[in-house]
Amino acid sequence: MVLLVVDTQKLITTENLYNYSEFVANVKELIETARKNSVEVIYVVHDDGEGEELTKGKEGYQIFEDFAPIVEEKIFEKNVNSAFFKTGLLEYLKRKNETKVMVVGLMTDYCIDATVKAGFEHGFKVIVPAYSNTTLDNEFLNAEDSYRYYNEKMWNERYAECVDLEGATKLLKCNKDS
Repeated sequence: MVLLVVDTQKLITTENLYNYSEFVANVKELIETARKNSVEVIYVVHDDGEGEELTKGKEGYQIFEDFAPIVEEKIFEKNVNSAFFKTGLLEYLKRKNETKVMVVGLMTDYCIDATVKAGFEHGFKVIVPAYSNTTLDNEFLNAEDSYRYYNEKMWNERYAECVDLEGATKLLKCNKDS
């Protein structure tokens, strides 16, 4: 199993996110638990390209301080919603014979949704811990409804196993060698 931390960059990891404090606390706990149990933590960052605020070289591109990677942790860069599309992540995980990915990060209705579904399509068992992904209001749904729609209806038992935080930490502790 690996812990995949998606798009937790300074520009977009803000207090405007739904359930921000719980999100930050949960992701921190999962990263710490993974590290303590020899579960690889892998980061994916989004680059919108030159001239945009979310691009390499700008302060907002950097990973949020509370989730900062340590030296040996890998960082993959993407420019579309899916963490698996032309990033090298899929090939890396296949080379390592990984079968399970736990997905956390931003934004529930964009990059997390695409990553969960792509992970499923590539044959991974995808695990989504509760309140470890979040988003902002959009023109159709407020952030809470969007979060609930994906985590409680769309993904669970279709594309992923959605678990509470305790269940996620247990999985990380039990699967440290898988």
